[in-house]
Amino acid sequence: MQKTIYFAAAILLLSIQSLYAQKTDANVFGDVQSNGQHVSYITIAVKGTSIGTTTDDSGHYMLTNLPTGTHTLVAQGVGYKSQEKVVEIVKGKSIEVNFEIEEDIMHLDDVVVTGTRTFKRRTETPIVVNVLDAKSLNAVQACNISEGLKFQPGLRVETDCQTCSYTQLRMNGLGGGYSQILINGRPIFSPLIGLYGMEQIPANMVERIEVVRGGGSALYGSSAIGGTVNVITQIPTKSDYAVSFTTNSINGKATDNVLSANATMLSKKRNVGMSLFANRRVRDMYDHPGITLRNDGSTVSEKDNFSELPALESNSFGGNLVFQPTANQKLEANFTSIYEYRYGGEMVKKPAHLAQQSEERKHNILLGGLDYQVNFSNYNSSLIAYVAGQNTRRGHYTGLYPVAGDFDTPQAFAAAETEHLKNPPYGHTRNHTLQGGIQFNHRLHDFIIGENVITAGAEYIYDDILDSIPHYNYGVDQVTKNAAVFLQSDWKLTNAFTLLTGLRADKHNLVERVILSPRVSFLYRLKNYTQFRLTWGTGFRAPQAFDTDMHIAFAGGGISRIALSPDLKEERSNSLSGSVNYDKATDNYIYGFTLEGFYTRLNDAFYLQPAGRDSFGEQFEKRNGPGATVQGITLELRANYNQKIQLESGYTLQKSLHAQPIENIDGLEARREFLRTPDNYGYAILSVFPAKNLNASINGVYTGKMLLAKFSPNPAVLPNEYRTTPAFTELSAKVGYTFELPYFESGLEIFAGVKNIANVYQKDFDNYRNRDSNYVYGPSTPRTFYVGLKLMAL
Repeated sequence: MQKTIYFAAAILLLSIQSLYAQKTDANVFGDVQSNGQHVSYITIAVKGTSIGTTTDDSGHYMLTNLPTGTHTLVAQGVGYKSQEKVVEIVKGKSIEVNFEIEEDIMHLDDVVVTGTRTFKRRTETPIVVNVLDAKSLNAVQACNISEGLKFQPGLRVETDCQTCSYTQLRMNGLGGGYSQILINGRPIFSPLIGLYGMEQIPANMVERIEVVRGGGSALYGSSAIGGTVNVITQIPTKSDYAVSFTTNSINGKATDNVLSANATMLSKKRNVGMSLFANRRVRDMYDHPGITLRNDGSTVSEKDNFSELPALESNSFGGNLVFQPTANQKLEANFTSIYEYRYGGEMVKKPAHLAQQSEERKHNILLGGLDYQVNFSNYNSSLIAYVAGQNTRRGHYTGLYPVAGDFDTPQAFAAAETEHLKNPPYGHTRNHTLQGGIQFNHRLHDFIIGENVITAGAEYIYDDILDSIPHYNYGVDQVTKNAAVFLQSDWKLTNAFTLLTGLRADKHNLVERVILSPRVSFLYRLKNYTQFRLTWGTGFRAPQAFDTDMHIAFAGGGISRIALSPDLKEERSNSLSGSVNYDKATDNYIYGFTLEGFYTRLNDAFYLQPAGRDSFGEQFEKRNGPGATVQGITLELRANYNQKIQLESGYTLQKSLHAQPIENIDGLEARREFLRTPDNYGYAILSVFPAKNLNASINGVYTGKMLLAKFSPNPAVLPNEYRTTPAFTELSAKVGYTFELPYFESGLEIFAGVKNIANVYQKDFDNYRNRDSNYVYGPSTPRTFYVGLKLMAL
């Protein structure tokens, strides 16, 4: 290991020395225009290297001391199509190169990093990568990434608890534990953070979100079976600012206020930049009518003074610092601080343990990372070293106040009440994650046939979680360590054919042997507007506790807990996907589609086996099953007419089945279907831009029928049962107008809208303390009106 470190240090020193030795006095200067107007903050880069700069406020640029020879200059920027020009760089000479670029309305050719761990255009990567940028999050009025990710093909975001409202991401029909969430490319989104983290990351923290579905994300390691979501935080590319305030009225009964701010600063030389964000959110509890089961078996719909949406109060802030000391070096640091308080249950102003039923959570989370990159060998090679981590402290309560009706004698009730008051079920959680790694990239211009980029690296991740509730004799004391090496070949045989192969080797401390995860992807480009892709990969999940395993739910007047089987072993996967992508552009319109088929076979698939009931409630054990299969197709449709009307949509048909029937609740028939997994779902966004400063949009999310297992609030009157939920469509709309303030070089946007216009919301919630809190489905909120202001730089 020491030899590796010395070798890496030597490469760094040599590359820095060679940096200062290079002085060619070969320069390129020019400007960038679009529709006759100069465009600022457009990146001008030398293709195949990290040499680059951005245009200034007047749309001009200059590159100095370039390596001699024939090179390709690339002009690219957010919202614009890239343009390339081949130039001959001669020592001691300066040349002028100007660019005329076109707007890229639908971001079809964005540069992405998640598919291959290197920067590539979406149309050139063998892995399908979808992008959700800040503009898209704003169009659907997403408060956090949880609200935004449901507008991605093949993805569903669901609320899984009636009391605390934690959310789970499902990709291609697989649950949250099968998806890897990255922050700036690093897997520090721990299993614990996964419970509430998607709601805790505010939308104004995000530059863009890159999504890779299926086994194509195997190079990111354990838990990337379903796919990978890479949250990329705001990047300083220009001096900018924005401040906004939104107030929401939830069905006229509760308010939700959000204040956010962003600022970006860039030095005159554009080699130092910083972006900062801050967000504050305060939401009231909300009680929706549910179903009360009476002792005679009859039911009535009524409010019960128990919340369906918990109270929230959160503060978050953070930023990105980018420093480029020389043309071939870059240092990037990011940090985020999140505080959140949430309370759900009986709507009373008392300590949590005095409520009839409640959950209380106090999170303090710190996230951060540091990346260093240096380029050498005439910019054909790069070395990246990185470290990232998170630290979480959480205080929590999950419990029910004893009631006399649950005990045989007054003495037993008195004893239980005394014990509850003396030792209430409060808990404490500490969790920290640390990751470090190194990655080497090298471009081979003449590799047998064509060009090949070789990527090799090693990384180590450590996660330590201690979660305990002494009252329930419950605890998770879990340390996971994973060391990995990976190797990838991104071989562009011709302009039409690309072969991507990779292999990752993981040694996890909870798995006896080294696990090898290969990946093979193939891309065929037919002309400039059609791509065919085929991907195969394997993956695994370690025998450990994931997000939902650490959630304590309410059921039948008690709590339910999950324990790991002592014989639990890793779960393995085989995934295959194929797709065709077509996009046609003319002077006035763009239209296109993506059709993808996917198949995943899970071996030794994890499932929850009912393990009886103790004095506190239901118990489940996580075990290995015989296997499971998930398969389906996803269709994406998109179109834009004359930059006035734009449509984005996605629809998935799929089936998720265990190889053999699984028992979900004691006494209920075993079923093969995955619970809480519809066979069809989709979304659509229609945006209209009728005038320069006016924008409007309408969007919808469709979810088909799905199977749920439900605990009865009173088994003596009504038995436990399976229920099939109705299909539902959540429609929302937004309109905004921006007033220009030329004197201040700013704009003021006034916007308003409504979410869940038809108020399609679950009608059969359980009422009162004995409710089954896991029996929840449908849209995350009822009808919600909102209005807001946004002051921003123009």
